[in-house]
Amino acid sequence: MPAADTKASEPRSDAAAESHPAPAPRTGDPGAADTDATKLSPGDPGHTRMRLALFAAGLATFALLYETQALLPEISRDLNASPDQASWTVSGPTIGLAAAVLPLAALSERFGRRRILTVSMAAAVALALVIPFAPGLGALVALRTLQGVAVAGVPASALAFLSDEVRRRHLVGAVGLFVAGNSVGGMSGRILTGWATQMWGWRAGLMAVALTSLLCAVAFRLLVPEPRHFTPVPLRPAAMARTVGRHLRNPLLLRLYAIGLLFMTVFGSVYTVIGYRLVEEPFSLSQGLVGSIFVIYLVGTLASATAGRLNARLGRRGTLYLGVGTAAAGLLLSTVDSLFGVVAGLVLVTAGFFAGHAVAQGAVSQTATEGKAQASALYTMAYYLGSSLGGAFGAFAFAAGGWPAAASLGLGSLALAACVTLYATRKAVVANRVAVEAAA
Repeated sequence: MPAADTKASEPRSDAAAESHPAPAPRTGDPGAADTDATKLSPGDPGHTRMRLALFAAGLATFALLYETQALLPEISRDLNASPDQASWTVSGPTIGLAAAVLPLAALSERFGRRRILTVSMAAAVALALVIPFAPGLGALVALRTLQGVAVAGVPASALAFLSDEVRRRHLVGAVGLFVAGNSVGGMSGRILTGWATQMWGWRAGLMAVALTSLLCAVAFRLLVPEPRHFTPVPLRPAAMARTVGRHLRNPLLLRLYAIGLLFMTVFGSVYTVIGYRLVEEPFSLSQGLVGSIFVIYLVGTLASATAGRLNARLGRRGTLYLGVGTAAAGLLLSTVDSLFGVVAGLVLVTAGFFAGHAVAQGAVSQTATEGKAQASALYTMAYYLGSSLGGAFGAFAFAAGGWPAAASLGLGSLALAACVTLYATRKAVVANRVAVEAAA
C-alpha cells in the first residue's frame, strides 16, 4: 500500500450500520459550475421540503430494514424456530439490499432519482403492511427478503438526488439530515417494535413500524419537490461492468471491502443475538427493555464524528487497529454475567465498529479515481453482506454454544480485520523502504 494510504477523507458522521447509502452513478457535467447556482439553497421554497422529504425516507426505510432484529426471541418462541432460523428475518433483507443496490443505482440514472425513491418506498411499505400476517417463518423470511430489495432503492438514489438538486455548499447539511433519518429510523424502529411487542405481540410490533413508515412515505411524497436538474442517460451495463471489474481488481479497494464486511459481521452478529442473551437468565429482561438496548446506537454518532480526528492523528491503519481493539475489548467484557458488563461491552463494540467502518468507508471514495459511485456501492454490498453473514452465523453460534460462542465468532472476525490491516501496514513499510533506497 503506498504511503498516501495513511490518510482518508473525513468520513460521514453516520450513526447506524444500516445508514450507509451508496450514491448512484453520475455522468460528467461540464456545466456543473454554471448550474450549481440554480440549485436549491436555504431560503428557497423547495430546500426545506427536500431535506424533510429525504429525512422521512431515511427514517422509514431503515426502520423497516431491521424491524425484526429486536423481536427475534419472540419470533422464535411463537413460530417454534431456533435462533439461527429466526435470524434469517434479519439476514434475508440485508442480502436483498446488497444484491439490489447497484442495479437500482443504475436504473435511477435512466428513470430518475425521485421516481426510484417513490417506487422503492411504496413497495417497501406495501410489503410491511402484509408481513405481520405471514403464516409461518418461511413466508416471513421470503417477504422480508423482498422488502430488502425494495428498500435498496433509497440508498441507491438518495444521495445522488440531493447532489442533483442542492447547491454544493449546502449539500453536507442536507446529507447529514438524511443520514440522521437513517439513524433515527434504525434505532427507533427497534425500540418501537420492542415495546409494542411487549404489549400486544410481535406481529403488532411489526404493524406499528409499518404504519409509521406509511406516514413517512406519504410525507415524503407530499414534500419532495420536482427534480429540476436531472438528465436521464441510457443504461450502459457493459460500461458499468467494466468499471466494477476494475474496482474488484484494485487490491486496496478489496482490502477496504473486506474490512467493512468483517466489521459488520461482528456488529450484525452481536445485535442479532443479544436479545436472546438478555431475555434469558440471569438477566430476564422484558421485550421492551431489550428493544431499548438499541439506544446504544447513539454511541455511533460520537464514534463516527470522532473517527475523522482520530484518522488525522493516528492515520487510517492506526484508527483501524484502535477500532479492532475497542470492539474486541467490548466482546470480552460482554461475556460476564453482569448487566452493567454487557451494556458496557455493547458500548465498546458499537464505538469500535463505527470508528473502523467510518474510516474504511471514507477511504473508498478517496481510493477510487474513477467510478466513485460504483466503488461506494460495492462497499455497501460488502457491508450488508457482512450484516447477513454476521446475523446468520452469529445466531448459529449462539444456538450451538451460547453467548461465548457468538462472542468468539466476533473475535475471529476482528482478528481477520487486524490481519488485513497488518498486511497493508507491511506493504506500506516495504514501499517506503524502497522509496528511500531509490532516493538514496
